[in-house]
Amino acid sequence: MITAITGGNWGDEGKGKITDSLAVDADFVVRFQGGANAGHTVINPQGKFALHLLPSGVFYPSVTNVIGPGVALDLDVFWDELDELQQRNVPEPQLKVSDRAQVVLPHHRLLDGYEEERLAGASFGSTKRGIAPFYADKALKVGIRVSDLTDPDRMRNQLERALPAKDALMTELYGKDPMSIDAIIDYLTTLSTRLTSYICDTTVLLHDAVRAGKNILLEGQLGALRDPEHGIHPFTTSSSTLAGYACVGAGVPPYAIEKVIAVTKAYSSCVGAGPFVTELPGADGDELRERGGDAGEYGATTGRPRRVGWFDAVATKYGVRLQAATDVVLSLVDVLGYLDEIPICTAYDVNGETVTDFPVGGALDIARPVYETMPGWKSDVSEVREYNELPAAARDYVEKIESLIAAPITMISVGPARDALIHRSE
Repeated sequence: MITAITGGNWGDEGKGKITDSLAVDADFVVRFQGGANAGHTVINPQGKFALHLLPSGVFYPSVTNVIGPGVALDLDVFWDELDELQQRNVPEPQLKVSDRAQVVLPHHRLLDGYEEERLAGASFGSTKRGIAPFYADKALKVGIRVSDLTDPDRMRNQLERALPAKDALMTELYGKDPMSIDAIIDYLTTLSTRLTSYICDTTVLLHDAVRAGKNILLEGQLGALRDPEHGIHPFTTSSSTLAGYACVGAGVPPYAIEKVIAVTKAYSSCVGAGPFVTELPGADGDELRERGGDAGEYGATTGRPRRVGWFDAVATKYGVRLQAATDVVLSLVDVLGYLDEIPICTAYDVNGETVTDFPVGGALDIARPVYETMPGWKSDVSEVREYNELPAAARDYVEKIESLIAAPITMISVGPARDALIHRSE
């Protein structure tokens, strides 16, 4: 059985915690897209970890963790994260890296940073990890794959095709020095020396696992509203964040994905630029940000304060629909226990018209939230593990959201720990 774990919003919904929790019964955990530009925070008996590239199943020695062909493989981050696990006495994980995965190169990170500097106030809010230039090169077919790392001549050929255009940008647009092919090859050779034992044809590995009836989790990065086709253009990432892409980015048969879990917060948050209809400014927003998550709402990758707001049913219904979610996890319900009343955005006002379907382009820019207020439960629910033990107001809040997003909420997260989950029966 294959289960895809995806984001229903802007990212930062708590997918790492859910993957870590469900991985106890998994045989494989697979990252299928994205790179080191977003982090998954995991808190378990071994400590608190921010994973940017490694799958969130690395804390279980029995789980095979796979970096699929759809991932932007940043070798610096890969080794830093593996080394940190070792330094913190986490047993060495079983890990496989697709020979078809493509590698983030030094000029990808440089170009990403220089372009954000050039755009200044009109920037896209990039984390400057090289993701957009990386995926641009992937589309241009001038990247370096994992399978190329042991072949210096092949690497040189690819770089000779790619670097003239990059150097023109470096020198003429950004006023920087050109890149050195020899330096890049030396860099890749040094970092790839340790990689050999991890490399395999992960597509064959996973197809064999499907035939053997293994339990496979597919772990997505970011959320539906950051998808390049369906998200908030142009404030998106550069690889598809949807469960439908998981069969491509992981290399598994589409028919084998039996369950799609979309994770969404009990309130809204996002890192980066772009329209954010329910954004909560001032002291109320500051308090929600500080109370949010394990240590406040700050990006696991950048440390930037996340923009926060009330639950947006319009955006979430859209994101859950895009993910084709069979199950929804409502995370961080415990955070809202301090509130007397809790607003929910049930619709948008767009030029005087009330809309409940997520708009596009200029209409989204001018949308204003229409709120319905529900009573808070004014209590700590972090120790609750049974749905019927939640306060009635908390259950009402969950069920209201469930009706608004038209998808079943089957799990409720009430804290950052692995076991802080309520499994809700129908």
